Amino acid sequence: MGNLTIRNLDDNVIETLKAQARTNQRSLEAEIRYMLTQVAEHRVSIADFRGRTQQIAGMTDRVQTDSVELLREDRDR
Repeated sequence: MGNLTIRNLDDNVIETLKAQARTNQRSLEAEIRYMLTQVAEHRVSIADFRGRTQQIAGMTDRVQTDSVELLREDRDR
């Protein structure tokens, strides 16, 4: 596993993170590790979701239309 050093972090941010760590019954290091992991996994999930939606959209010959336009057309009929 790698190590990471963060310099010049505002003291207020550190205090906020410490308070959050106490609330979650974790050390500051464990809290920051948890937060970074969650953010990294969320980014991967979003990228995966976008990739899957593009793949599904590519499986159809229909042109994707904004739902607002479709609703407006339906109401005009």
